[in-house]
Amino acid sequence: MTHRPLIAVPARFAATTSALRYAAEVNARALVEAVWRAGGEPVTVHPHAPGGTADPDEVAARLARFDGLLLPGGGDIAPHRYGAADAHEAVYDVDDEQDAFDLELARQALAGGLPLLAVCRGLQVVNTVLGGTLHQDMGGPEREHRHVRHPVSFASGSALSRVTCADKAEASCYHHQHVDRLGEGLAVTARAADGTVEAVELAGGDGRFLAVQWHPEDTAHEDPAQQRLFDALVRSARGTR
Repeated sequence: MTHRPLIAVPARFAATTSALRYAAEVNARALVEAVWRAGGEPVTVHPHAPGGTADPDEVAARLARFDGLLLPGGGDIAPHRYGAADAHEAVYDVDDEQDAFDLELARQALAGGLPLLAVCRGLQVVNTVLGGTLHQDMGGPEREHRHVRHPVSFASGSALSRVTCADKAEASCYHHQHVDRLGEGLAVTARAADGTVEAVELAGGDGRFLAVQWHPEDTAHEDPAQQRLFDALVRSARGTR
């Protein structure tokens, strides 16, 4: 039987779930199924960062067991993490432990060259780690990217374009924040028609890191371009062993 590369997916804290009586740690089924279709073994990882501080050595030791990392969507990052003095009233579901753990995971993966796919909040986590900032709220209905599908255009020659075998895609979006100042070393590789940054990668990178602001897992089962993002993660992960 072919070895399935282990793909770490940090859990998201949930106050309740229908099948469990109490608070839970979860990941979107569509997300883990997309990793499985790609040939990976998705492993939900418990976020551990007591008091909102992650131990770098502990995170590094835990991450060393894995062949790749997927940073999924979720609640907002606390604005103080990217230097904002105040939080917009629209900021929601902030969790200091979740933030600290995700940020340290991203830091370790980028430093070690671990294959990494970052989705929605995941993109924002990476941008924050690299010194970037976020627009805390996109505004009213004309500018919101929640529960919508819209076209995004890819930068020619980008790893995103090569991986998806496309120069544009129909993106399933659910976010009210987006990149403001770009993190150090990042290049914008996709935008929506309104100019919103929809994807980033490391300038001159080899494609082992990709980040998209939309949710490719929503349509990966029917859109080959979206599934190829997960395929690329698992393919890169196979090369780590």
